[in-house]
Amino acid sequence: MFTRIFAMFCGAVALTLAACGGRDANSVALPNLAPDITVDATMPKDTIGEKLGSEGLGTVNSPFWKATLSGFTQEEHSQALGFPPGTKLTIHNLSTSTTHTLDVVKVDTKSPADFPSNVDLSVDAKGAGKLQAGYASGPIKPGGSVTVTLVKAGIYLIGCAFHYKDGMRDVLVVGTHAKPGPQATATPSGGGGGSGSGSGSGWGG
Repeated sequence: MFTRIFAMFCGAVALTLAACGGRDANSVALPNLAPDITVDATMPKDTIGEKLGSEGLGTVNSPFWKATLSGFTQEEHSQALGFPPGTKLTIHNLSTSTTHTLDVVKVDTKSPADFPSNVDLSVDAKGAGKLQAGYASGPIKPGGSVTVTLVKAGIYLIGCAFHYKDGMRDVLVVGTHAKPGPQATATPSGGGGGSGSGSGSGWGG
């Protein structure tokens, strides 16, 4: 009897997680089953989620990159990003009300991440769907997505054309052993970006 109940519970959890795919990465309660249990949803494989730190991603102060990173995640909160070359990457706007972009600000060779204070990022799509210098996703409406292929290894400094001056900028490492860096702390309820620290290297071991 216990085995049947446990199997039914696991099936319900799986359905709940599937229903949450592609939505904001927040904790969700399991309705009518166990209201005191929550499940932390994370981004699907090969997906970057983006929204302002103040919308829920927070910020992370990375000692490795010597920069404050915010607005982009592979998991739940802002973090340095890392993927292997050849990845067909989905960029998903997690915001429910704000349009964003993902633009390559510059291609770097090593730490620290030197984000220019003034840069003219393109609002129009550029780069033919390949991540490279000058790539711009174009406007991604709330809940919308675009895809880009990571064709060449490198360190890509990225930002949102609309919110770069608001701190929406990050490091995307494309490398064989690249992986995401530590996440920021969650944004406190009531507004304002959270902050965290960690290596945030984006390099795998």
